[in-house]
Amino acid sequence: MSSPVMVAGDHISPQQQASQSERKPGCKDPIFAVLLYVNVAAIIGIAATMGKDALTSASDGGSIYDYSGFIYAGVVISLVSLVFAGFALLIVMKFPETVIKISLIFVTILAGIWAVMAFLSGSIIGGVVGLLFFGISVWYAKAVWSRIPFAACNLSTAITAIRQNFGVVLFAYLFPILGVFWVIVWLVAFLGIYDSIYSTGSADGSSSSGVAYGYLFLMFLSMFFTEQVLENCVQCTISGVVGTWWIAPQDNGFCSGAVCGSFIRTVTTSFGSICFGSLLVAIIRALESLARSARENGDAGILACIAECLLGCLAGLVEYFNKWAFVYVGVYGYGYLEAGKNVIQLFKNRGWEAIIADDLVGNVVGLMSFVTGGFMGGIAVLLESNTEWFSSVPSDAPIFAFILGFILGTAITAILLSTMASGVNAVIVMFADAPAELERNYPEISMKMREKWNEVYPGSV
Repeated sequence: MSSPVMVAGDHISPQQQASQSERKPGCKDPIFAVLLYVNVAAIIGIAATMGKDALTSASDGGSIYDYSGFIYAGVVISLVSLVFAGFALLIVMKFPETVIKISLIFVTILAGIWAVMAFLSGSIIGGVVGLLFFGISVWYAKAVWSRIPFAACNLSTAITAIRQNFGVVLFAYLFPILGVFWVIVWLVAFLGIYDSIYSTGSADGSSSSGVAYGYLFLMFLSMFFTEQVLENCVQCTISGVVGTWWIAPQDNGFCSGAVCGSFIRTVTTSFGSICFGSLLVAIIRALESLARSARENGDAGILACIAECLLGCLAGLVEYFNKWAFVYVGVYGYGYLEAGKNVIQLFKNRGWEAIIADDLVGNVVGLMSFVTGGFMGGIAVLLESNTEWFSSVPSDAPIFAFILGFILGTAITAILLSTMASGVNAVIVMFADAPAELERNYPEISMKMREKWNEVYPGSV
């Protein structure tokens, strides 16, 4: 079996070849993989002890509330989300250019709806901000509309690589399924923590609210850390497959060496690097959620609002960096920091900084995830009205059910559809890194990509 880590390395810049020759074999960034294992073990331990007590009725000496219905609802919603996410993936693969156009229009309309709803609710500031985003969305749609064929070409190339190694979709499904189990275990642990805080009086203010926020931060961190790892495992696996498809077409097939080799590297030697980048995002997202919780509870006032905004922007920047760094982790087997440095240097040397600014395929993932989340929220509301699963919610049970369904549906769909976005990212990097290999192995695809790239960026190839 030809390995993309070795084969692709023969066609990169001299600086990157030297960097590869200095790398030692074995696991990269292993300490961060250990941190993930500790995190998962801790949550399982909490779920098995405190969570178990929270799910036990008061008559049996457990919680005063019955939270077990939340778990039943979470299982049903998660399983249905997997089905909907599969349909979404097929739609994107069948109609790539159409879906890109719809997603771009959808983002613009959503910004307009936000502005209108804010004004109707009496929020002048929210309406002004909504109008600002609407104007930016209209300007952005106009600016990038001519680039849609270019984005669709990259997406079609990624889809071609995935179709020729379609077994990778099975591995892509594995991570959302693991995500379902993780959400259930985490939810049980969270209910155990929440019930413990409530029973000791922290929830009603008799104890220090700082303790409650401390627990909340740790739980958010745990949730985001594992969710990010699962999503980024998909990205690294897909990137490795695209890299092998690009360089070594003889390794293609349903469950080929490209598929199995990429998956094995993802969960072994590259796993620590995946955990490293994921932890950085998780810390920021946990702080952002904490700031949002403080704002909603009326704590810290305007400071919480400012912190939430700044942390959201920072998380977006780190996630943007990660999506390119993980291409190099998946294709070449670099450690996290080395991967990020090399991919940025690659684009800088090529003068293609503007190319990576477009995220039209990311809009597609956002649209399909949002739509699926909406459907799952509706299903959760139906479950709330036809079962007793949400009876322990003191008020606004339909709203709580919708939020639960929306979050689960959106997260699971985003993990699965990251196969498309990851494939496109890998295509862009490989076209910058090894265009001659694409010309040799897939001349028709190469000619089409060169044509589309030169239409948008004359003289770039």
